[in-house]
Amino acid sequence: MYAVIKTGGKQYRVQPGDVIVVEKLDGEAGSNVSFGDVLMLGGDKGVTLGAPMIAGATVAATLVETRKGEKIKIFKKIRRQGYRRTNGHRQMESVLRITGIEGAGEKAKWDGETSLMTKAEMNARARGLAPRVEETEAKPARKAAAPKTEAKAAPAPKAAKTEAKAPAAKKAPAKAKAAKTDEA
Repeated sequence: MYAVIKTGGKQYRVQPGDVIVVEKLDGEAGSNVSFGDVLMLGGDKGVTLGAPMIAGATVAATLVETRKGEKIKIFKKIRRQGYRRTNGHRQMESVLRITGIEGAGEKAKWDGETSLMTKAEMNARARGLAPRVEETEAKPARKAAAPKTEAKAAPAPKAAKTEAKAPAAKKAPAKAKAAKTDEA
């Protein structure tokens, strides 16, 4: 089942389990959000269109995070006048996980767990910079299950490292070479 919702002046086609980025919404991370502006529903019973909205249809979502979006640069120029201005901003946006759709006699729920991991944390994990939660919990179990090994062998004596190296052959000075070439 899918739905087309309207929020922030834009329309989004969503299904349960989708992650979407919309204009900033009020609320804390982990709070539930409900959209009543459902324009269209599609499912097993066919497509239901609203005029303009479908009465009684709702889309439930969980707010994952509120963050700043990508940088937008604004550049103004008037040619041959020496006028150039650069400005820019980062728009605030909310990341949502769609958890359910209800309306037109049908219901669809998402059975997964909503993770409240931020985009910055996901990027750090992708680059291997953040510690993984699964590894830190699994390490104590591995240590307890590992068999004990015998004592390590004694380190090798350092006598081999202290052997004297033969001195390298010295090069003749440049002046001596020049003198030999003049004599010939």
